[in-house]
Amino acid sequence: MTSDMDSSVLTRFQALCSRSEQCSADILRKLLKTFDGDEEKAREVLDSLKADKYVDDARYAAAFARDKARLEGWGPVKIRFKLRGKGLPDAAIEEGIRQIDSDEAEDKLYRLVQAKRKSLEGDPQIKLKLLKYALGRGYSYDQVAPAVDKALADG
Repeated sequence: MTSDMDSSVLTRFQALCSRSEQCSADILRKLLKTFDGDEEKAREVLDSLKADKYVDDARYAAAFARDKARLEGWGPVKIRFKLRGKGLPDAAIEEGIRQIDSDEAEDKLYRLVQAKRKSLEGDPQIKLKLLKYALGRGYSYDQVAPAVDKALADG
C-alpha cells in the first residue's frame, strides 16, 4: 500500500468482505467510488484483497447460487444470468451452479408451482400461466413441465 489512506481503505474493505461474500466487480465499483475513480489505487486494493482470499469469485458464485436457489427459489437460468451480469468468469459461474442441491431445487420449484396453482384455481389458462411463472423463476422447460404436471395432478 502506498499511503495510510490506502491501508485504512484496505482494512475497511477487509472487514466488509469478512462479513459477507463479495465479487470482484462489486468491490472494484465500490473502490473506484472510494478513490474518486482512481483505477490504479482501486486495482491495487482489489489485488491485495484477492491475494489474501477476502475476495474469491468462485466462492462468491457458489454462495450466491446456493442462497438464491434455496431462499428465493431461483432456477439455474436466472442465477447464471445474474452472475454473468456481475462479470464473473464462466468457470466460476458453472461451478456455482453445480453447488445447488438439485433435489432441494426441484422440491422448491414444486412448492412454488403448487402455491401459484392455488391462486389460479378455475382459470382456463392455468397450465400456461404456471409454465410461464416457473420459467420466469429461471428454470428450464425440462424442469418446469414435470413440476407443473405434478401440481395440476395433485390439485
